[in-house]
Amino acid sequence: MKSNKWLVALALGASAGMAMAQAWPTAKPIRLIVGYPPGGGIDFTARTIQLPLQEAIGQQIVMDYKPGAGGTIAATELTRAQPDGYTLLLANTGPFAIAPYLQKKMPYDPIKQFTYIGQISQGSYVAVTRPDHPARDMKDWVNWAKSHAGQVNFASGGAGTSTHLNGELMNQATGLNATHVPYKGSAPAIQDLIGGQTQLLIDAGTVLIPHIKGGRLKALAVTGPERDPQLPDVPTVRELGLKGMESVGFQGLVAPAGMSPDITQRLSAALNKVLAQPEIQSKFASAGAQAHPLGPKEFADFVAKDNAKWSALIRERKLELD
Repeated sequence: MKSNKWLVALALGASAGMAMAQAWPTAKPIRLIVGYPPGGGIDFTARTIQLPLQEAIGQQIVMDYKPGAGGTIAATELTRAQPDGYTLLLANTGPFAIAPYLQKKMPYDPIKQFTYIGQISQGSYVAVTRPDHPARDMKDWVNWAKSHAGQVNFASGGAGTSTHLNGELMNQATGLNATHVPYKGSAPAIQDLIGGQTQLLIDAGTVLIPHIKGGRLKALAVTGPERDPQLPDVPTVRELGLKGMESVGFQGLVAPAGMSPDITQRLSAALNKVLAQPEIQSKFASAGAQAHPLGPKEFADFVAKDNAKWSALIRERKLELD
């Protein structure tokens, strides 16, 4: 009898789940959590996809900014949400491959506690400094830094972000010990770099290229395997003999663990439809990124590999958030 009751309950639960998936989306707005303040690369991506994705799904998407702690506040909040397709997060490298490993007790498991919907973009990072800095490229900057030992720093958009770890990757690859100066987002980090309070920033092209083209920052290198079409005269770190600095960043759409495969696939298909639009691809390209769609499984596999890379660096550098 107990066995039959259990089977009936299981069947009812499955039926309810199927009904919910079939009814999605209803008139309830979809909440898109953004773990960084306006003005940065994550905000750029969120704003780029918001309206076309809203049209593709046929449902309103409301942005909800939850900045802080390298994006982990937003990611942690997502783990507490219902996996019903009405709460999503714009995921990126920092909180999904770096920040959890910097804490004594991981706030969440970036692999197991999320449903991966689809990757949106991939892109190189760009190392920049002030226009009046004597270095012509990243190799020059490293040589300058070695001649100014103990006086060199690098900025980041926050402890535990990809900008932080790219600086640590630079330290590891070059033998430097530049001091990390964290900010609350890319925008204030850029302003202090322009103002001369810091000496280097390695951040996404989406946020840096407008400042480079406007003459407010000087590009020293790109961290990807190929030159950026928007910065054709800027060498890659590999070209400069700094292959150990190579890295690319990712952005994508995730939901809480346990979301139904039906809703996941419908969201993934809608996202792919958006990313196939030439105007969307052009927006990413003009900002130094590349629309790079991956399906749910492929995106999850990519993130797992990135976790292995950055967690190894964190162990080797003995890094930890305060």
